[in-house]
Amino acid sequence: MLETKRLFLRPWAEADAESLYQYAKDPQVGPIAGWPVHTSVTNSREIIRDVLSAPETYAVVLKETGKPVGSAGILMGEQSNLPLTNTEGEIGYWIGVPYWGRGLIPEAVRELIRHGFEELNLTALWCGHFDGNEKSRRVQEKCDFRYHHTAQDVPWPLMGDIRTEHISRITREEWRAR
Repeated sequence: MLETKRLFLRPWAEADAESLYQYAKDPQVGPIAGWPVHTSVTNSREIIRDVLSAPETYAVVLKETGKPVGSAGILMGEQSNLPLTNTEGEIGYWIGVPYWGRGLIPEAVRELIRHGFEELNLTALWCGHFDGNEKSRRVQEKCDFRYHHTAQDVPWPLMGDIRTEHISRITREEWRAR
């Protein structure tokens, strides 16, 4: 488990399915991040089991309530859809609409960056956002990621469409210098 001032980042549990569904059913959340809305608590439970149980994938839990309100994690090496080496990772994240604009995801991402560089000994962390996802772009800027490149016409099977993805990166040296 990782901890920040306002959050715990802990592994997802099947008991979190109702909380997950509460936020992941909102069409403002998943589709812009690249995944379909959840259709039921059962669907959310399956996603916890099949997707969110991956190593280094965390429920973003408010300390004040003990309930998950989003998710954040690091996909390392070949787990990522980006062509990464085994010493690199890709950070992904989302948070429920009622918690937008409170700085919670930048807080979680900063802790993942620290964890990735200090404890996982990664050399670089990457992050992407799709066209139109300005909130995700702002998180990356706030966390000192620097624009690296744009990938156009990326097939996105999870949503059955073609997307443009903007990729940013921070290296361990850049992070230490800040």
